[in-house]
Amino acid sequence: MEVNWFQHFESYLSAERQLSKHTVRNYLFELNRVDQLLDDSTSWLSVSREQIQSAMSQLHRRGLSPRSLSLTLSAVKQFCEFLLREGVIQTNPAINLSAPKQNKPLPKNMDPDSVSHLLEIDGDDPLSLRDKAIMELFYSSGLRLAELAALNISDIQFSERLVKVLGKGGKERILPIGKMAISAIDKWLACRRLIPCEHDALFITNKGTRLAHRSIQARLSKWGQEQALNMRVHPHKLRHSFATHMLESSADLRAVQELLGHANLSTTQIYTSLDFQHLAKVYDGAHPRAAKAKKDKSE
Repeated sequence: MEVNWFQHFESYLSAERQLSKHTVRNYLFELNRVDQLLDDSTSWLSVSREQIQSAMSQLHRRGLSPRSLSLTLSAVKQFCEFLLREGVIQTNPAINLSAPKQNKPLPKNMDPDSVSHLLEIDGDDPLSLRDKAIMELFYSSGLRLAELAALNISDIQFSERLVKVLGKGGKERILPIGKMAISAIDKWLACRRLIPCEHDALFITNKGTRLAHRSIQARLSKWGQEQALNMRVHPHKLRHSFATHMLESSADLRAVQELLGHANLSTTQIYTSLDFQHLAKVYDGAHPRAAKAKKDKSE
């Protein structure tokens, strides 16, 4: 009786790897997609690297995106690794295959007018003052969500307008804070002192507990809707906006890298693509020849 290795693989993913039903279903879907492209006489126990590569090429020609091809290849590699583990094949034929390189998505930022509109919060209740201080600080210093949530009052040096941040890998950095952000934090702290709290957390709830990541995300999203912005607002969008606007104004990639706490310059360089896109948009809208070309195209 022929062994159904797909079924065994499904049990392995569910029981031993404890992957979600959704993930297991996706893996099997991808495996079946490749299986249909193999010759009827080809068994997974004897499939060659060239046969898998040929199937992947066919999927590429059918228009599958690099992201989908990467998922397909990942499923094939893991299935072959499973067969190797079971001792029914001697080598993994897919181990050295690679999917087409995926384009790195550009970070989405807000333009300066949208950021200003977001920060125009008039309320003087504690929650409004706290949320305004949070958003001002995100945009002022380009903090990550985890960095901001972990801040204590003692991390702020008010006279020097600096904040001490513990970034990825436990790396500490000292960042400047803008006047608007310092003013917003001052106003929030006046309210915070009235809330019973036994610790030093900078941003807290009405009950005096440190504000959680999800709560910060939810509050930013809420303010984005209340300010009628046509985009979803989240902490990283303010960080992206900080990076993009700093780079547009200063063109100092190294300085922006230091401020963001990026270990590699290549991570910061993605904002140069964004900056170029902005310049290209301005050029298209302003240059007479670009405007003419656009008009010709529409005719």
